[in-house]
Formats: sequence, C-alpha cells, structure tokens
Amino acid sequence: MNLRNSLHRLTLSASLILLAMWTVLAGPVRAQELRIATSYKLMTLDPHYANLNENTSLLSHIYERLVYQDERLDLKPGLAVSWRATSDTQWEFKLRENVRFHDGAAFTADDVVYTIERIRDFLNTPNGGFRSYLTGIKAASAPDPLTLVIDTDGNVPNLPLALSSIFVMHRPEGEGFQTTEDLNAGNPPDGTGPYRFENWRSGEMLKLTRNEDYWGRKPAWSTVTFRIIENPAARVAALAAGDVDLADTIPARDVASLKQRGVKIENISAARINFLQFDVERDTLPGVTDKSGKQIPNPFKNPAVRRALAMATDRAILADKILAGYGTAAAQIFPAGLPGTSANLRPEAPSYKEAKELLATAGFPNGFKVVLAGPAGRYPGDGESLQAIAQSWARIGVAVQPAAFPFSVFNTKRASGDFAVWYGGASGEAVDIILHALLASSNAERGTGALNFGHYRNQAFDGMLAKAESIADGPERNKALADATEVVMADQPIIPLYHLHHIVGFGSRVGSYVMHPRGWTTAMQALPVTE
Repeated sequence: MNLRNSLHRLTLSASLILLAMWTVLAGPVRAQELRIATSYKLMTLDPHYANLNENTSLLSHIYERLVYQDERLDLKPGLAVSWRATSDTQWEFKLRENVRFHDGAAFTADDVVYTIERIRDFLNTPNGGFRSYLTGIKAASAPDPLTLVIDTDGNVPNLPLALSSIFVMHRPEGEGFQTTEDLNAGNPPDGTGPYRFENWRSGEMLKLTRNEDYWGRKPAWSTVTFRIIENPAARVAALAAGDVDLADTIPARDVASLKQRGVKIENISAARINFLQFDVERDTLPGVTDKSGKQIPNPFKNPAVRRALAMATDRAILADKILAGYGTAAAQIFPAGLPGTSANLRPEAPSYKEAKELLATAGFPNGFKVVLAGPAGRYPGDGESLQAIAQSWARIGVAVQPAAFPFSVFNTKRASGDFAVWYGGASGEAVDIILHALLASSNAERGTGALNFGHYRNQAFDGMLAKAESIADGPERNKALADATEVVMADQPIIPLYHLHHIVGFGSRVGSYVMHPRGWTTAMQALPVTE
C-alpha cells in the first residue's frame, strides 16, 4: 500500500470513528457479549510492568491515559483536557472533571503523581518497562485536584506524546506502592476505563464487564471476553466456526477463504517495523560457526557483514508473497512519508553478487553457519519469513538454520542471550520513540535502549537523536530525525524487513471495526450490528 492509499485509509477510519460515535450516542445500548480471539497473551494485570502490545491493548479497556493518539497519530485529550508548556522546564495539564475510578473514588491529579512515581521510582521491570517515557521528569505535583504540574530537568518538548503511553492508576490508601504480585494475585485492577475487570486466567482469557458509570460514551458491549489464542490457524478456525465474533492478526494467506465464508476483513498499514537484529557486542555467539561447525569470532561486529546480509535479503518476497500484499517492504522505522522518516531511504532489491563480494572482503569468502531465531505465530508470516530469509542468505554462502519458538519462550531466550541474530518487531507512538528504544545505546539515566538487545552503540547517532528530541514538533524536528535515521541505517545494526498490515476479521454480529495503526485490539473499536 502506498502512502497516498494509507492516508486515504486513515481519513476513512477517522470518518468511521465519527459515524461510530454518532451511532452509539443516538441508538440504544444493546446488552450482549463480544467474543474476541486475540494473539495477544496478557502477561500481567500490572499496567506498568511490560511495554508490550499484548498488555497495553487489553488493559486499555480498564485503564486510561492522559493523552491519546487518533488514527492519524495526532494527540487528543484523554484524562487531560488540555496541556501547555509554561516554561522550558515545566508543563501544566488540566484534567477532566467528573471522572471516577471503578471503586467509585474521584480521579485527581494526585493519582497521576502516584502513577509517575510508581513507574519512575518503584518498579524494577524488564528493560525498564515504561520508565523511558518519563526520563527528564524531575518532579510531578498536584496544586489542585484537576491540575497536574510536571517539572523537567531540561526542555522536553514531546512530554505529552510520552504520556500517551502511560496508564493512570489509582493511588491506594496508606503509604507505599502496589506491587505487580498484588495485582496479579487477584486484587481487582482499578482504572477509569470503559470496562471493569471481571476475571483473568493467565495465557487463556480475560473477561470484562461494562462500566455503567463511564465518563465518556457508553460502551456498546455489556461484556467482553478475550480468548488468548496464539496459534494463527486456531484463531482463524475459531472465527470461521463462529466461536468468536472477531479475531486479530489474521494471516494474509487466510483472508480469501475467510471472505468466502462471509467473514468481513479490515486492514491498515502498521505504524511499526519488523526487522532482523544482530548481537554486535559479544566476541563469540551461540549458533555461529564456520561450515565445519567450528566456532568463529562474532561476524556481526563487522558492519560490512551486516550490510552484505541486508543486500542479500529479498524484502519483496516477504511483503508481496508471504504477506500476500498485506505488507510494505521497509528501509527504515516507519513507512516513508510519515513524520520523521527519510525520503532518501528506500527498500533495495537484493544484489547477491555484490553481497557475496562484500562478504568475502569482510573475511568470509565461504560464508558461515548461523541459527536465525524468531517467534512462532507472534506476527503474520513470521515463520515463513525465517525460511525465506534462509533461502536468500544461502545464495551468498551463509547457511541458516531457522529456529522458531512460542513468543514467551523466544522472549526469555532472547533476554538470556541465547541468540546471535533474530527476527523481531517494534511499534511506537512516533519514529523517535522506536529509535530511542531500539537503536540508541542503553543508558539508564536517559532511559534509552530498552529494546536494544543487540547492544549496539553509535555515539554519533546518539548525539543526533538527543538533539532531534530536544526540538519541538514540526519540520525541523522531522528533518533532524530523518538525518539521524540515515546515519544509523548506514551502519545496519538491524535489517528492516517490512511494515506489516494489521488484519482483523469479524463475523455477522459485528457491524463495523475501526482499525488503528498502532495495532491495538479493543472492544471500543467494534460496533454491533444495529437492529
């Protein structure tokens, strides 16, 4: 899908949202259950523990943010109705009146202060969790119940965007912070969102009931049940059989057969990137040997090797064949044309002859052997992508053994350093958010590198990114981010593969479903068929 078509689809989605809002406001609310098959395995009921779509998507029914992003990724009021920078080091947020938590307590600025302090000062989560969004915050205070003041260590022009990723929790009575263990043990999550927590079985299901006292438009569904089905074929089968009303992350290969069964399909180009990431730090790596099986020094420390492998990767096969056109070949973090992207970076056709010559120049004329790891069923076409990449790399003498794991296993193994090169994905609110987490050097003080599992470091890029992040939204910031992207992509710490399209299918009980480029799957996006 080209940029013009993407923007047209976004405009259409925005129009559908207005239509959906009018339908819900104008018509009666029907008491019925929405059954959703989701690939997102909810790991925890703690909204601040892990910055993964499976948590943020499902928990967004219970918790809310100060600021939201619409289908154009523009900022919109949430629990905050307005915000402004009062100086270079201070922001003021005015909060929404008459909002209550599910336990009946009034929402105030003190709850936001608690939320910020819990993430910043208390939680010790994998890869920092959401802490990176709060870097630069020196203090948060509540001069009155509906005013939040945030003091920063310096100029943080994109603070509202950062806060669009933070769920607000209710400050409990007494001292101290709620622990992840307490939340997972069955203490009902207490948010302000359109749905209340009913029941949860880890890795199996999440059940929600409508918040009848919700401050916004009344939810269309009285109850919502998420069935966690990580296997794509099983999700498709459940949808085709009518066991669920809606299923996310539909494989492109199944779209035609589902349509023949009367299933309706929606898709949208994702604000995300799927890529290969290299371990560039260790001297030797698991699964990397010469052709005889003898361990060799880490070849991925050499940018020429990384570049050769990028030149030997056929992105068109991945996007057009494996994803059946429901994907766009990638050369950078977001599709070209979106804010912060470079017009100079375009996907290249594979050049096997030049790639083999470059590999020989780098000291590997006969190639080497490597295990290429990835998740199984996490993303559309992930397993097939590993196989296709193996075939491409074989043409320059690199023998690949694909190794796919359930995502929970893959995630654990990746964090433990079991892989040398792996397939991954990342989504975010903006280009700089992903650059900040995926490619910036790991720095606890700045909160960078949360997804930099390859331990890549580039001081020139770090400096350019930091400078870009100090600029307010606009053309100057976008140009600075594009320049930084060009520098880091020239070094090839990752190989961008494609921007996949989110594909959702829904049955006869669902009248419409509005897609969001962030890939969230929520009941709020689905409207029932009107009588």
